[in-house]
Amino acid sequence: MIEIRFHGRGGQGAVTSAEILAVSAINEGKYAQAFPSFGPERRGAPVIAFCRIDDHPIKIRANIYEPDIILVLDASLPELIDVTYGLKKGGILVSNFKHEIEKAREHLKTKEKIGVVNASKIAMEELKLPITNTTMLGALLKASQLVENSSVIDALKERFGKVADRNIHAFERAYKETVIINGSP
Repeated sequence: MIEIRFHGRGGQGAVTSAEILAVSAINEGKYAQAFPSFGPERRGAPVIAFCRIDDHPIKIRANIYEPDIILVLDASLPELIDVTYGLKKGGILVSNFKHEIEKAREHLKTKEKIGVVNASKIAMEELKLPITNTTMLGALLKASQLVENSSVIDALKERFGKVADRNIHAFERAYKETVIINGSP
């Protein structure tokens, strides 16, 4: 089973991205679940969402404390909270990152594999909005290959209808622009 934790801010689409990823996996014949962790969140406040993907039915109904993958939708979150807590050894951290690539490992505070992309820039250019959810899904797939790109594109079409094309462009562009930094021993 692969467990993913999504960190974002209210309004950025962390919950939506977890749901799109789950639908993509289900459409490939896998089992998946996506769910948020809600408290008194409001637009702009940090939020967490979760997704599990497996080839077998998933019976766990709890939060994810030791994720295989962490996805960070907001570039400022690593400065405020430890987004890497619980990341499994050999795990992957995928983050919206606007600084020079050489600073990624220091900024993100992990020795594990990292995928970074300036998702905020891509979202503003492609969507004209600072919503990084579909953009970060492109980065996630570049770093992990959890599902096929075509499965996510189909889920984006299903979810966004008429505005799917802009989301697909943001997804595909982020996939191309994501830089992978392998983990260090």
